[in-house]
Amino acid sequence: MDIQELKRKIEFINSYKERVNIMEVCGTHTMAIGKHGIRGLLASNINLLSGPGCPVCVTPDHYIDYIYDLAVNKNCLIATYGDMIRVPGTERHISLEKAKALGAEVRMVYSSLDAVKLAKENLEKRVVFLGIGFETTTPPTAIAVMEAQKLGLDNFYILSMHKKIEPVMRLLLEDEELKIDAFLCPGHVAVIIGEDGFKFLEEYDCAASIAGFELDEVINGLYSLILDLKSNSTTIKNVYSAVVRKEGNKAAQSIIEKYFCAEDDYWRGLGLVKNSGFKLKKEYSKYNIEEVFPIDHSNLEKRKNGCQCGEVLKGKIAPDQCKLFGRGCSPESPVGPCMVSGEGSCAARYKFGNY
Repeated sequence: MDIQELKRKIEFINSYKERVNIMEVCGTHTMAIGKHGIRGLLASNINLLSGPGCPVCVTPDHYIDYIYDLAVNKNCLIATYGDMIRVPGTERHISLEKAKALGAEVRMVYSSLDAVKLAKENLEKRVVFLGIGFETTTPPTAIAVMEAQKLGLDNFYILSMHKKIEPVMRLLLEDEELKIDAFLCPGHVAVIIGEDGFKFLEEYDCAASIAGFELDEVINGLYSLILDLKSNSTTIKNVYSAVVRKEGNKAAQSIIEKYFCAEDDYWRGLGLVKNSGFKLKKEYSKYNIEEVFPIDHSNLEKRKNGCQCGEVLKGKIAPDQCKLFGRGCSPESPVGPCMVSGEGSCAARYKFGNY
């Protein structure tokens, strides 16, 4: 898109005079909006809300406590993607970074199969892979279980913290306080679930646009939403069609369905959300670390340190409205996960300012 076309589309977006709440539910969109200064390009009535699109951020405190306990007290080798290393639990001294400093075995991996390799090389240890992310990252976790089966490994486990996008979007739409008018839908998730995966939004008379992550792609997504709102239409538009198909990735959907089922699961700030988590099916329970060491959910959200990540994730406050933002909480010394993650809305606001 050339600069003149970009300007024309921004002017069109800003020509919409009613106040409109548009929520993105993808951490990559959150960072892209900050990086490109998109909020600064829009009229004040075009209100962009950052929702619960960062999988690290929506992981509740008590899950971090549980993982810390596995590493420090249960002699498990934890295999994890890098974003989880510094996320604090109910206390600031509880994190995988701190566990590693105490001598626990915590390894950063770049793929789920790296975790399987660790299990093969450390047969005397329980190796626990932290499966985290939405539909985008669930298939690789399933592939890891499949590979562990093939190798006959009895020491490989996963902790599935994978989440489904639909249940939480429904929850947000049903929150009368939020009054969401439209969604900028996550392009990465849409690659897996397709346009059809967002058909449920039609039940809510909600405009939606599936968009990519470059400046022109985000603007195209917003432009499409304003076109719909101006014409009182609530269709689901795919402006990322070079990557996203109507039916999505059937092979990825199939492997998710083979290994996982939907169960109620906990989200930071949102509590227990019905059918929102991907958990291993019973026939694969030998790979589920929760079967060996059950999680105590009675410790849900016990943190008393003033962190308001939950309210930020619901779009009810902006990151800098949290009383700890930039004072007691920064990327160098984070109190909550929204400041730790590379996709966190607090980290984006801190890095890019009032974008």
